[in-house]
This record gives sequence, structure tokens and C-alpha cells, in this order.
Amino acid sequence: MANPTPVSGTHRASRSLTTSERASGLVESVIREMTRLALQHGAVNLSQGFPDFPAPEELKQAAKQAIDADINQYAITWGAKNFRDALARKASRSLGWQVDPETEVTVCCGSTEAMFAALLSLLNPGDEVVIFEPFYENYGPDCALTGAVPRFVRLRPPDWRFSLEELEAAFNERTRAVILNTPNNPTGKVFTRDEMEAIAALCRKWETLAITDEIYEHILYEGSRHISIASLEGMRERTVTINSLSKTYSVTGWRVGWTIACRELTNSIRKVHDFLTVGAAAPLQEAGVTALALPENYYQGLAAGYAKRRDCLLSVLEECGFTCFRPWGAYYIMTDISRFGFPDDASFVQYLIQDVGVAAVPGSSFYSNPSDGRQQVRFTFCKKQETLDAAARRLRKLKTRRK
Repeated sequence: MANPTPVSGTHRASRSLTTSERASGLVESVIREMTRLALQHGAVNLSQGFPDFPAPEELKQAAKQAIDADINQYAITWGAKNFRDALARKASRSLGWQVDPETEVTVCCGSTEAMFAALLSLLNPGDEVVIFEPFYENYGPDCALTGAVPRFVRLRPPDWRFSLEELEAAFNERTRAVILNTPNNPTGKVFTRDEMEAIAALCRKWETLAITDEIYEHILYEGSRHISIASLEGMRERTVTINSLSKTYSVTGWRVGWTIACRELTNSIRKVHDFLTVGAAAPLQEAGVTALALPENYYQGLAAGYAKRRDCLLSVLEECGFTCFRPWGAYYIMTDISRFGFPDDASFVQYLIQDVGVAAVPGSSFYSNPSDGRQQVRFTFCKKQETLDAAARRLRKLKTRRK
């Protein structure tokens, strides 16, 4: 048997044994890093968006009962039938058209996997994706891993509106999708019907998909109304609607999300989802049926409770010298820190965690050009009142540091 051809030293030196090209440009999640730093320094964690209070009792009992009933094995890859049925019933009411649980619903391991599965299955390398910024930090790496090319459209404070002319200029024959997140993380913006109609018109004109992250759909304030782009004319066949149990039911660790899309798009998503994760946790899907059956007053109470937390944290932040951009949805507050005289958001957040004892997220992590967020910081208020009170006591130390 002939000896194999030796690999040249030059070739050996040029290959990385530790990372792929697609992974080499990725950085650690800044949001998750802030949680680790909060734990390390004993800071009150107002960075990562997970509630520190219990999930609804009905959900916990349903999950326990499902485990006791030995619902421990694989569900159908694209979701347990009774959970898909429940999802279809709820989505049909909000979208205004009949969702088919057999061909239009895919249950995923959280909205994070749902977004990635959608992009992997529907985009080719080189396709362009329109993304509004500031944006949730996963969207950039998602594009990098799929080979898509992001085109950013700026949301500008204080009301986070976008320029229609800038949006129109971002669309072209290479545009494959637009990613929407409404209510928006990190800004709390709720896209209006007029804005959604304008986006939909461009999707129809350029034969573009809308991939829409709607996990904060029930967290709305002062009459704001959530509009699903899939409910608009001509958008059912070109929209992937993404959601999860995480935020609405305070179970971010359960990792149960889903996509709703027409049969053709769903067929592609299901194939990718199958090989990414096989399926979401079976007993938690069973508990999800109970979650989706909660009465309307649950959602009203959810929004009212968060409105009180929002107003509490807004008051404290403004008292301490932050310029706050009032959110109309979700559970985050974007702030301007220029009054404090720090050179950038990273140094300010480091001081905030280590010296003040409160963790927040540097605004630069939400922008394609980090310098655009260098004087912004995001706080979350999805916390118990005692957590917010503890943060308030510490934040008041900042008043002596103001310019």
C-alpha cells in the first residue's frame, strides 16, 4: 500500500485546528457576559432579560403533571400535536386567517433556534437581509453563520422612527428578507400600522420575505397595539412569524419557541430544524398547551405589572441623571449616559457593575458600528419589586458623579 502524500508544512501552518472561518468573526454575547459579571461582582442584574419571579402556577403544575405522566420521550419533530393545535388556534385569532397546525407550525428550541432555522433554510450565502438597528445582538451572528449580508436601517431616538427613504434604499434585487422585531429589543419601539404597511409594500415590490420576531407581543403600554406583518395584505405567503413561551409566560429557561409560515416555507424550516435540535422538550410542550389556554385577563395583568415596573425604573434612572427613551413595549429601557462624562458605554458599564453594583448592557452591542452606541446603555425591568428597589438604592450613588 502506497504511503499517503505528506501534507506540506505550509499547508499545516495555514489551517486552524481551533475554529472555522464562519466562527472566527463571532464574539461572546455581551448580554450573557454582563450576567456573568453581575454574578462575579454581586451586582443587581438589570442586564439580561429574564424575570426573577415565578412563572404562573398553572404552568408549573402542568409541567410537573406531564413529567409524572411519563411524557419523557421525543415528541413529533416539528412539535407535539396538541401543542401545535393550541398554537394554531391562538395564532389564527391574532393573524386573521386560519393557521394549519399540520403544515404551518414548527415548534423549536426557543425563538433563538426558530430564527436561525428560518435563516438557514430560506437564505443563500450572499443574500441581503434588511435589519433595523439598534437590534437584538443575535441577528448579526445569525447572518454571519448563514453567509447572509446585513443591510442596516437606523431607528433614531427619541421615538425610534426610521426614514422611509433610507429603508427604500436598503432594498434591491439581492434582498431576500427583512428581520423585524416588534415590540423591539432593545428600544421598546412598537412599530405602527403605517410603518408595517410601508415595510410590507417593499416586501411585495421586491419579492422579499419578512422574518418577524414577536416574542414581546403581549407586553404593551398605554394603548400601543401589536401588528403582525403576516396579517397584512399579501404577506401570509411571504412571512415567517417567530414567537416563544419565554417572555409572555416568564419561562425563558424552558426553550420552547415556534415558527408560523405557509406550507412551502415551513417545509424548508422543518428540515433544518430536524437536524439542528430534533425537537423541543416534550413535557414543556405539554405545559405550553396550558399556557396558551390562559384567559385574556392574564395578558392584561402581565402588561399592567410591567407598566408599573417600567415607571418605577424610569423614575429612578431619570432621578439619577440618565436621559431615558420611554418604551412602549417589551421590558427594556434604552438610556443616554452622556451626562456622566464617561468616554464610552463599556467603561461606564464596568464602573456600574464593579463600583455601583448594578449590571446593564453597553449600547454598542446593539449596533453594526459600535461607536453609534457608545453613549447608550440598556436596562431591563423584568424583575421583582425588591430587585428594582435594591438597584435603585445603588444607582443613587451615581448622582454624585454627574457632570
